[in-house]
Amino acid sequence: MALETEIKLSVPASAARRLPTHPVLASSKSHRQKLINTYYDTPDRRLQARRIAVRYRKKDTEWLLTVKSEAPSSGGLAQRNEWEVPGQPGDFDFSHVDSPKLRRFLEAATPELVPVFTTDFTRLSWLLAPNEGTRIEVALDRGKIDANGRQEPICELELELLEGSVDDLFAVALAMQKDLPLHPEADSKAERGFRLAADTPRLPVKAADARLELGMSSIGVFRSTVFACLTQLQGNEHGVRESDDPGFVHQARVSMRRLRSAVRLWRPLLPPEYISDFDPRWRALAQQLGDTRNWDVFMTEVLPPISKAFPDHADVQAVAKQAAIRLAACRKTAQAAVVSPDYSQLLLEFTAATLALPEKKKPKIAAFAPRSLNKRARKVAELAAATKDSNAEARHDLRVGLKRLRYALEFFAPLIPARSLQRYHQSAAGLLDLLGRLNDFCVAEQLVAEALPGHQSDLVRGWLAGRSALLVDQLDGLLREFLSHPPPWEHG
Repeated sequence: MALETEIKLSVPASAARRLPTHPVLASSKSHRQKLINTYYDTPDRRLQARRIAVRYRKKDTEWLLTVKSEAPSSGGLAQRNEWEVPGQPGDFDFSHVDSPKLRRFLEAATPELVPVFTTDFTRLSWLLAPNEGTRIEVALDRGKIDANGRQEPICELELELLEGSVDDLFAVALAMQKDLPLHPEADSKAERGFRLAADTPRLPVKAADARLELGMSSIGVFRSTVFACLTQLQGNEHGVRESDDPGFVHQARVSMRRLRSAVRLWRPLLPPEYISDFDPRWRALAQQLGDTRNWDVFMTEVLPPISKAFPDHADVQAVAKQAAIRLAACRKTAQAAVVSPDYSQLLLEFTAATLALPEKKKPKIAAFAPRSLNKRARKVAELAAATKDSNAEARHDLRVGLKRLRYALEFFAPLIPARSLQRYHQSAAGLLDLLGRLNDFCVAEQLVAEALPGHQSDLVRGWLAGRSALLVDQLDGLLREFLSHPPPWEHG
């Protein structure tokens, strides 16, 4: 078994032609090779479900059977176990797989393995040795994926670490990114091929649990947490670029809120320069998507009941027209944000800097987690006391503080008794839902006033104010109920 460590970067065809003359590669000899790969799975896609890839690759005149145990890619970096031996297509001998559990799974699936899709590309590769003890293969792949008659182009750069440290790998990637529009890619060729074969549309990607084990350092848990946030963000970036589905922008913003919340949570353990460099950049990116999300909510959730109540009212129709214009303009801003070089650089630089964070033995995660949760719970209690005057700004601050507490609970969930966590989390979710709707109405009032100044917006703003007043009446009861729960991280 070998551990494959690589950075995968998409590259426009126009930039790919300039790659051989890049200073990083110019002094190295290139090697050209034709690679044809057939990927296999069972009809019910059991391998895909477990993120396992089995393929036969034709390399010159030799056939190679490869098994890859996939791992989610964050910021372009993928690390996976790989087993490869010579073979003949149709002959599936997995005796070389030294993971007994994986080998048994593959052997049980063998009678049902069928070809699903092929990749056919030319690889232009260079072997780099930027310093002693470091070897990196840079490979430009250009060709296509073919599945059931559907095709998708391949034009990507892979940097594989053969010897040395991950820091060396990122140093080469960052040096090349300075001159070329290289974007870290989350999807492997296998993932793209399976999606193409099934002809399934992309769907918004929600947050997934990060890996947390008691033996991990606090910084190790931080890495796992923010990389899970990056995985969610990159899972939605194609949808932000290509779709009008509001779910993609929403989930992309959720991923960035969670990421920035994690940075705040671990702030005492992080280098000041790490925070000062990356937090403003993540905040700026989130703001570029923020107006799109606000108008999406207005168009899909706030406006429909108003239009139903006043279907023929000229002012409501005028608001709807202006809202559609504003949303279209904001969506272009959001799309531009995720295709910009700044975004690509942020992904790569943030991943490199996070991997390079120094390990600290103390505090242990079992001590760090409850201390951090207590701090956020106290802050929520303070903010809750400040909402008694029903001030919109105070309610917004409470919502932000409660979100940060909820994210921290989700980050540390494996350390907390499940039953007590569930009750506490459900109570927080109900309160957040109410505060969220209040915030949507407050934001909607501002948007309408900006888009349609003057008396034309009076009807809509009046409707919003009335709905807000009804929700405010429910706030005290939900607050008392939430604050009555004992902290689940302190009580078994």
